[in-house]
Amino acid sequence: MVFNDNDIKIASDKPSLDIKKNDEVSNSQDPIKNGSYERAKEWGATVAQELMKDALENPISEKCDFEMTIQRRLLLSFTATIGFEQYSFDDSFCGVAQKSFLDTLKVQNSDLFDTAQDTGAFSFYYLAFRRGGDVVRRIGQTFAMLCSHDGDPIYQELGEALYCWFLSLVKNSA
Repeated sequence: MVFNDNDIKIASDKPSLDIKKNDEVSNSQDPIKNGSYERAKEWGATVAQELMKDALENPISEKCDFEMTIQRRLLLSFTATIGFEQYSFDDSFCGVAQKSFLDTLKVQNSDLFDTAQDTGAFSFYYLAFRRGGDVVRRIGQTFAMLCSHDGDPIYQELGEALYCWFLSLVKNSA
């Protein structure tokens, strides 16, 4: 068996100072201590407000395609989740933003919160997202499929446009 000593560290002349420096670096990266906790909460709440605004502007009614409206909300919620993951500088910041997003929806619009949490639809979107390649096109195709318009270029383009628009909004709200 061959041993590798790459992970062995040699203590300096003053190891207690090294420990103190490491603690200071750790504390500066702690989202609660450096103020980013509040920024993440604000980000999540802002994105939730935008989703609620979109839901008000595009209500479920007898005149609209019910399934498309529900899928629109799911796609925007999924896009918020992906946006938090892509534009966060670390996992804790992302987690705080996502929690704030969901908490804001739950408190301010529980119906939208319930609608925007379909894990089945999220699974399809995650598959499209994680597959790589042309993610935007795949998200559009998934949107069309979930709207029961599989292969319909109009629904695909709508899904692509919604995804790009809301992802940009999430990014610019950070």
